[in-house]
Amino acid sequence: MDAAGSPVCVGLDPVVERIPPEVHASSGSTTLARFSLGIIDAVRGVVPCIKIQAACFERYGPEGFKALEEVMASAKSAGFVTILDAKRGDIGISAEHYAAALFGHFSADWCTANAYLGMDGVTPFLARGGVFALVRTSNPASDALQSLLLRDGRSVAEAVASLVAATGAESIGTRGFSSLGAVVGATKAQDATALRTLMPNQLFLVPGYGAQGGTADDVRPCFRSDGRGAIVTASRSVIYPTCKPGEHWKSAVERAAHSFAAEVRAVCCPAAAHP
Repeated sequence: MDAAGSPVCVGLDPVVERIPPEVHASSGSTTLARFSLGIIDAVRGVVPCIKIQAACFERYGPEGFKALEEVMASAKSAGFVTILDAKRGDIGISAEHYAAALFGHFSADWCTANAYLGMDGVTPFLARGGVFALVRTSNPASDALQSLLLRDGRSVAEAVASLVAATGAESIGTRGFSSLGAVVGATKAQDATALRTLMPNQLFLVPGYGAQGGTADDVRPCFRSDGRGAIVTASRSVIYPTCKPGEHWKSAVERAAHSFAAEVRAVCCPAAAHP
């Protein structure tokens, strides 16, 4: 993030029907791979991080897994920090198997995991790499569970946040952040301040920016007072931009990525908003 100048991440959530016709191939998995490799090339040097949505590839079975391997390898080779957005949630040996696949087979730097089974559903992943645990998710239906108040006055999300902070305290690095981060949606800005107080050493992975309605002002409380501590992620608003007349789709993606990075830079580090 220091090198790129903005704490942003582009999400690779490719859907064949939305991919430019000139990229289409004989199979859906090949189309996804071609498009994703084009995105990686377009945003290189603009953003520091790529988040790959595993489900988009898994639906195509073995060929989809091969495409995911290719895209992950390309992203790592290009110097991106990689997040495999798989949202796995299980315990015991099952969680260990999932962790072995995400970090061993696919060589992700970070993954997402479901914290709502308790921390024994998270620690097998944390033993192998960085983890963003689901705490306050961006989907509207999450309110029905995560906003419920407990007897002590905390919300369910705040209780999970406290567990994440306690578990992550054992893996704090030289920059003051834990290897156990938290997913906190940009569309839940009203809860972000309390969650940041509860999790001062967690990196927040902040989805929901752009197409889901999250704005630069919404992500502001996810950052610490020093302008650090959050990675804002956008998918559809960057990978499916509206092309100007005569503009190549990759150029449009690069333009959208620059705009996204500048918007977030202005919020978290205004002094560097115009490098």
